[in-house]
Amino acid sequence: MKSIASKARRSAAHGLRGATASRPPIPLAPASAAVLARQHPAQQQIQVQSGRCISSSGRVRQAGSVLPQATTGVLGDGAVNYVPIPEGQRSFKKILIANRGEIACRIIRTARRLGISTVAVYSEADKDCMHVAMADEAYCIGPAASSESYLKIDKVLEVAKMSGAEAIHPGYGFLSESMVFAQRVQEAGFAFIGPPPEAIRSMGSKRESKEIMLAAGVPCVPGYHGAAQDTPTLLAAAHKIGLPILIKPTHGGGGKGMRIVHDMANFEEEVLSAKREAVKSFGNDELLLERYLVRPRHVEVQVFADQQGGCVGLWERDCSVQRRHQKIIEEAPAPGLSPELKRDFAQKAVAAAKAVNYVGAGTVEFIMDAETDEYFFMEMNTRLQVEHPVTEMVTGIDLVEWQLSVAAGNPLPMTQDQVPCIGHAFEARIYAEKPEANFLPDAGRILHIRPPTDAPHRLETGFQEGDEVSSYYDPMISKLIVHGKDRAEALSLLQRALGQYQVVGPSTNIEFLKAVAGHPDFQAGAVETNFIPQNHDELFKVEPIPSNVLAQAALFLSLRETQQSAGVGGTWATLSFKRFGDVSERVYHFDEHEVRIRHLATGIEVVVDGQSEQVNPTLISDTELITQFATSRTSATVIPVGLRLHLFTSGKHYQLQQSPSEVDADASASGQSSDNLTSPMPARVLEVRVKEGEAVTSGQVVCVLESMKMEINVRAGRDGVVGKVGAEKGMVVEEGQVLVVLAKE
Repeated sequence: MKSIASKARRSAAHGLRGATASRPPIPLAPASAAVLARQHPAQQQIQVQSGRCISSSGRVRQAGSVLPQATTGVLGDGAVNYVPIPEGQRSFKKILIANRGEIACRIIRTARRLGISTVAVYSEADKDCMHVAMADEAYCIGPAASSESYLKIDKVLEVAKMSGAEAIHPGYGFLSESMVFAQRVQEAGFAFIGPPPEAIRSMGSKRESKEIMLAAGVPCVPGYHGAAQDTPTLLAAAHKIGLPILIKPTHGGGGKGMRIVHDMANFEEEVLSAKREAVKSFGNDELLLERYLVRPRHVEVQVFADQQGGCVGLWERDCSVQRRHQKIIEEAPAPGLSPELKRDFAQKAVAAAKAVNYVGAGTVEFIMDAETDEYFFMEMNTRLQVEHPVTEMVTGIDLVEWQLSVAAGNPLPMTQDQVPCIGHAFEARIYAEKPEANFLPDAGRILHIRPPTDAPHRLETGFQEGDEVSSYYDPMISKLIVHGKDRAEALSLLQRALGQYQVVGPSTNIEFLKAVAGHPDFQAGAVETNFIPQNHDELFKVEPIPSNVLAQAALFLSLRETQQSAGVGGTWATLSFKRFGDVSERVYHFDEHEVRIRHLATGIEVVVDGQSEQVNPTLISDTELITQFATSRTSATVIPVGLRLHLFTSGKHYQLQQSPSEVDADASASGQSSDNLTSPMPARVLEVRVKEGEAVTSGQVVCVLESMKMEINVRAGRDGVVGKVGAEKGMVVEEGQVLVVLAKE
């Protein structure tokens, strides 16, 4: 085991190469965090059975023997540029990462740089994932469902023991904020790379944490934090607080189980829904109620504490742009704060950490009134945050390296007055989701992915082309991070990087993120948590497809058909086109548009909705098209998926549905009745609330679905009578599957 692992570490050091960017390094900013790709070796299934890790060949799979290569798009010159930790300090030799995806990859990169061996765990669904290939060793711990794999404490500890790991890093999500897990890790003789169990317990309960914060002089939002959880008590408290009310689970985070109530008639239903979601996500259905601020900002402070009593605040982040109470764009530092307010935030955050004898990385979250600058403690996340890279970018501190150092017993390498804050950084979370459908998560195979090419950036991801985004886990594909000398430069870099980022497969929020980044209010720094609903019409404005995009789509298809048929009976022998004298013509239909490509003796003419223009197109690869129009030259990447074309050009992603003329009539006749209530995404049926013959009213919930730990209510679109029920509790349904049919009126 030892010799194989050592060989894998040497391979890792050799296999990871820094990439070169076109701009000089930014002082005190993290450098290469390049997108990591993996090769696809033949996988051996490994199961934890009877205290042993076995494969079909009886040997432990050494995942480090096949290593990913660095590819593209980094900040700096490819050399490590973090603020170094002093030499001669204690360090682990091997750690286990009890997580998956991009955060597991992120931890592995820092561990590899420090010469620390890594052990990965994975579910059956994740056997081909990037973190499995990157780690020096990898062990399967169960089926796809997280409750049977990543949340199984016994299996994680069993792997840690058999692999010889000294410490366990929980990442974020899953078991990262479980007091029981932290306690059992320590009882089993491993170091927990996180805070003490007691601190997790205190801050994990939003009710108890608010009591601790009030005692420590940290202001809290008015509300109900009591232990009594019966509906009459909660309803009475809600009437006392007044509308609008925010319902929050007392355990966990990430927006799971949060509800905003504007009408008391919906209060009880929202409480029951929040409790169900809280139990599934956190194993606890306790709730608290708070006054909901109408113009709130989400400002949080990264804190770090060591075992010797040292504690620093690493400045603040603004995470106000959210959907479904989850952050999608974060930035550091927070815009528009006075130096006095910044210092006050940092001091209150450090006071909060010290009040619970905190150790390690944590985030103290505040809600701030955008009008008065009054702020209140919300909660403390006792783990590394998803958005930690923006803090790394402005401080030059590798937070994972600090975590490893502090967990090994070393003091913090900096005091508060030594912590820098240089420039400005943004992070945009790339999710597989449908923004136009209220941000419902999406799933599926990534058919095409191309990171930004020449915009300096940092990309944290756990996916590559060909990977499956599973409905079992969080739908985040990657995190795109940029850093500039000030907010304006950083925002410009973010817009450029988003414009170059291409993903085809599951729907993503990239186009929506472009709309947010380009909105005048966001560019001015006027960020609030209601930014998205407040600017909904502008952010979701449907723009007509430009004629030159339609032309490029048709030209791509025409040239591709020409290439495919060339040499088979001659260039034109097998093409479907019409001849009019010396004119060859093809006709394409995209949605409601018609495009004609005419091959003339003098060149190629394209006619879009009756408007013609001569062009000179060149297909330079299977997916790349360059077109010379009369007054412009454009390039496009075109990815066909069935009859749908994904066309990337001029920093935008267009989707065009091709309808060949010979099947136009059938295509226009298709569609489903509004009486069919269908699943909006792949999901599992939690509850069926109606029976055949039952009368329903418009807006009534007929089915409750669950996907990616989120509940989705399927509601009747009109008053009527249930004619058929096609769903049952526990059933797994696909997108578009009919759940309930209303009888014809």
